[in-house]
Amino acid sequence: MHHIEFEPVGRRGSCPEGISLLDCARLLKVDIVSICGGLGSCRRCRVQVVSGAVSAPTAVDRETFADAELKQGWRLACTAFPQGDVRVLVPPESLSTPQRMQVEGLDQQIAPDPAVRIFDVQLTPPSLEDPKADDSNLWSALERDHGVASGIIDLAVLQVLSSRLRALNWRADVVLRESEIIALDAPQTRWIGLAVDIGTTKIAVYLVDMKSGEIAASSALMNPQISYGEDVVSRIHIAGESAENAAKLQALLVDALNGTIASMCDGIGSDPSHIVDAVIVANTAIHHLFLQAPVQQLGLVPYVPAVRSALDIKARDLGLKTAPGGCVHLLPNVAGYVGADHVAMLLATRIAERDGITLAIDIGTNTEICLNRHGRMKSVSCASGPAFEGAHIEFGMRAAQGAIEHVRLSGDRLEIQTIGGVAPVGICGSGLLDGIAQMLNSGVIDASGRMQDHPLVRKRNGRREFVLAQRPGESDITISQKDVRELQAAKAAIRLGIQALIDDAGITENDIDRVIIAGAFGTFIDVQSAIEIGMLPALPLERFQQVGNAAGTGARMALISKEMRRAALEIAERDGYVELACIPDFNERFAAASNLGAELQPV
Repeated sequence: MHHIEFEPVGRRGSCPEGISLLDCARLLKVDIVSICGGLGSCRRCRVQVVSGAVSAPTAVDRETFADAELKQGWRLACTAFPQGDVRVLVPPESLSTPQRMQVEGLDQQIAPDPAVRIFDVQLTPPSLEDPKADDSNLWSALERDHGVASGIIDLAVLQVLSSRLRALNWRADVVLRESEIIALDAPQTRWIGLAVDIGTTKIAVYLVDMKSGEIAASSALMNPQISYGEDVVSRIHIAGESAENAAKLQALLVDALNGTIASMCDGIGSDPSHIVDAVIVANTAIHHLFLQAPVQQLGLVPYVPAVRSALDIKARDLGLKTAPGGCVHLLPNVAGYVGADHVAMLLATRIAERDGITLAIDIGTNTEICLNRHGRMKSVSCASGPAFEGAHIEFGMRAAQGAIEHVRLSGDRLEIQTIGGVAPVGICGSGLLDGIAQMLNSGVIDASGRMQDHPLVRKRNGRREFVLAQRPGESDITISQKDVRELQAAKAAIRLGIQALIDDAGITENDIDRVIIAGAFGTFIDVQSAIEIGMLPALPLERFQQVGNAAGTGARMALISKEMRRAALEIAERDGYVELACIPDFNERFAAASNLGAELQPV
């Protein structure tokens, strides 16, 4: 038997020798596209072998992939046979069932005041009597019609300026960023902006109409860097090993973004060359990996970022395909593990403007928490890990069709709900949290997380497990004792982070007026279940607000408003940072925080 892992769907298990990766995928309920039934003729089942050995490329593989791609591990799943344990990346186009992603967030009404300005200009064609240079002619028209003083022209625009002006018959839309012309095209062009929230696991992408500020398109995809590690610590280590590794991690992101952006532009009848501004947010590690900035120091005490300031960089310097002179604005970071995505979340939720005491939590592989006490803001970062994404859970998977997302238990009567309402194939993070809360309430596990005797608890290979779904002819879907421990570790990280901020502010949990829960996972969890296991404060439900992808909303706000960029700078300056590693008796307090129960006592 070989151990096979499929990313980014998060499915793993054992497969017998002598069967293809496609058949392994079918055994593990990974729905890879195969129109020809595995005969190798449709060539749709493209996967990348990230680690481990498979059989040699066939003639069909060599016809399908370039030599460079074969060296990178690209194969057809139907022709590749594992020779041992293998880890496989399945790209979105090879998956027939998309993962549920979260792109929606708060609907904040912002008056458009972007960093770019768009002007319709009519030039006078040059003549023998007035043979004015094309750049001078353009600046003269801008000053005459719009009062815009002469500035500079981006080199990429300058290189096509003469041909474009003549092709457009001397009338054009001109896009300026401050005093620089960064794009030029036909009048009434639909100029768009790009906002991106790059998470450790997921990426949310938005195209925004730069005149109206309205969302023109949105999409979500997996962060392809996951093939190099599920958490940022793994990626920091890999990138720090060599410049080549750092370049690979950056290229993975850029290639994925360019492909998604091109598809989105096509869907709205536009083109990436019409993207005249961009705002990108991410946690500090992903931010640095995107820039190919040094990351080694992020993994070493005292976890110092290479850059904290907001940045403006030409998109082409990062490899992004946008308007010729388009820029990318990156919001500021706060600390080594509190990044621009956290600043964007705080911007979107307007936490800095709120009276009273507000707790804001963006739950993910890396969870950031902020407590605002009457204008005094402090934040903390918690390595909650990938358990909420289904990783390291025996039957865990990400939030795709067939994942158990909600669980209810009364006595020995069990009810489950799956995404899509189909037969269960695994359990995602919200289902795991729900299931463990129900197990705790029904006495299946005690406060320490230890499993007790119960009609739905059995022993397999000497280990206790709780049966969620029986599947004749297949492995039953269960929550094992190890799964409970994984959830406890994630829950403990978040609980300890909350308590650290409460202690720092000198308050109690009952003093908290509002708890804002952001992020994709936070959108779908049952808040009551999170309270019952002690992950969130035991407060009335009306004090909680689930706001979706607030970081994405914050990125869009900064895209269309210079004032919001200034506000983001102020937030980053005001936001203090609490380092969990500096907490006295950290290990003892973490162990106490891993206990299950609704009472969030000081730990």
